[in-house]
Amino acid sequence: MTRKILSMAIITGLIGLSSLMIMSCQPKVKKNIGIQLYSVRDSMRTNPVNTIIEVGKIGYQYVEPAGYRDGLFYNMEPAEFKALVEENGMYILSSHTGQNLPDSANWASTMEWWDKCIDAHVTAGAKYIVQASMGRNAYDSLSILNKYCDYFNAVGEKCSAKGIQFGYHNHTNEFKELEGNVIYDYMLQNTDPAKVFFQLDLYWIQEGGGNALEYFKKYPGRFLLYHVKDSAEVGGSGKMDFKPFYENAELAGAKYFIVEVEKYTTGNQIESIRQSFQYLNKADYVK
Repeated sequence: MTRKILSMAIITGLIGLSSLMIMSCQPKVKKNIGIQLYSVRDSMRTNPVNTIIEVGKIGYQYVEPAGYRDGLFYNMEPAEFKALVEENGMYILSSHTGQNLPDSANWASTMEWWDKCIDAHVTAGAKYIVQASMGRNAYDSLSILNKYCDYFNAVGEKCSAKGIQFGYHNHTNEFKELEGNVIYDYMLQNTDPAKVFFQLDLYWIQEGGGNALEYFKKYPGRFLLYHVKDSAEVGGSGKMDFKPFYENAELAGAKYFIVEVEKYTTGNQIESIRQSFQYLNKADYVK
C-alpha cells in the first residue's frame, strides 16, 4: 500500500470514527411521556431536589407538579423550581392546583388568589393549570354545579389573559347522573371551550362507567391532556388498553400524555414510575 493510499485510509477511518462519536453523543429523542409528581409525593415532600433528579434519569420529558402553595412549588420559588426541572432535562408542562367554589363574600379574595397563582405559573413556564376536583357540594344539585361551571369560565378567562390554559381533571363521580344529567356532560356543555379544557383521566373514566372514545366523538378537541393511569403501575393490571386512546388522540384534542401512579406494587414510588415509563416507552403506539 502506497503512503498516499495509507494516508487516505487513515483519514477515512478517522472521519467515520468521528461520525460515530458525534452520533453517540447526540441525545435520543424522547417520547411524549410526562409524569404527575403526585406519583412520587412522599419523596417530593421530603427531598424534592433528589426526586426531580431521579425522575429526569428515568426519561420523562415533562412534569406536572401537585405542590403549588402560597406562591411556591414544593417550598421553592417558581423560577428556582423551573431551573431545577430544566437542569434535569425536563420542563414544567402543567400543574394541579385550585380553590373550591367561592361565595359572594370571598369571591374577590379567591380571584386575588388566582391572580397570584397564575403569575407564579407563568414564571414557572407552565402551559396549563388544572383543577383536580370539585367540592362535594358540586354533586348536590345542578344549580351548584352550574355555579362551578361559571366559576371555571371566570378562572379560565384569567388564565387565558396570561397565556395559560385552564382545565378540569375528572375522577369517577363526574359520570353519575344529577337531576337527569350526566355530570361530566353537563360540565362540558356549560363551560366555554375557549376558556376551559378537560384533562381526561383514562382510568377514572373507565372506573366511573364512562366511555372515553364516545366522549371524543361527542366533544372533539376538548381533552387536551390525558392522565395515563392504571390501578397501580401503568400496564400492570392488564385491564387498561391504552392503544385506542392514543390512536384517537387527535380526535380528543390530546397533545400531552401524563403518567399518574396512585398505588404501588413495588413498594417504591421511583421504581413504580420507572416501570410505568418503560411500559409506555416500549409501546409502538406511543410516539
